[in-house]
Amino acid sequence: MEIQADSFDFEAFFHAHYERIARVIARVVGDHGRAEDLAAEAFWKLWRTPQAHGENAGGWIYRTAVRLALNELRSGRRRLRYESLAGAPPGLPTPEEVHAAAEEREQVRQILAVLRDRQAELLILRSSGLSYDELSAALGLNPASVGSLIARAQQAFRKEYVKLYGTRRNGR
Repeated sequence: MEIQADSFDFEAFFHAHYERIARVIARVVGDHGRAEDLAAEAFWKLWRTPQAHGENAGGWIYRTAVRLALNELRSGRRRLRYESLAGAPPGLPTPEEVHAAAEEREQVRQILAVLRDRQAELLILRSSGLSYDELSAALGLNPASVGSLIARAQQAFRKEYVKLYGTRRNGR
């Protein structure tokens, strides 16, 4: 193990993966600046975990990044709940919040926060463009089961959407 850790080119790995990791996180948390902080934290964790270096480092970093993003999302949700219980006045809506696409992204974030980790990870990484093989490697799954697991995650997402927001207008 010591030889493998020494031969791992962390700098090259960082340059090859940082932008994509930050984009994946930004799609979850909705804040590019915070996503960069969380991406740096994921790479810091990789640096401090020599056993994760090597051929599985790609899967390890994506899994860690998604989990950090989901934790950030959940902590924000808890903070909002506690602030509302304290009677804090709601913030003024920004133009993005008024826009329908921003509202939909927020709804997606809320649903991802309540899904099981594996389901949320699958949906986030798949929507970020990872192939079934990449998903399999990143999450330690059997490649033959990735399609079924994604289908189940999508079904759980739809169920939570209907539970939280009802059915969409225009029969969608």
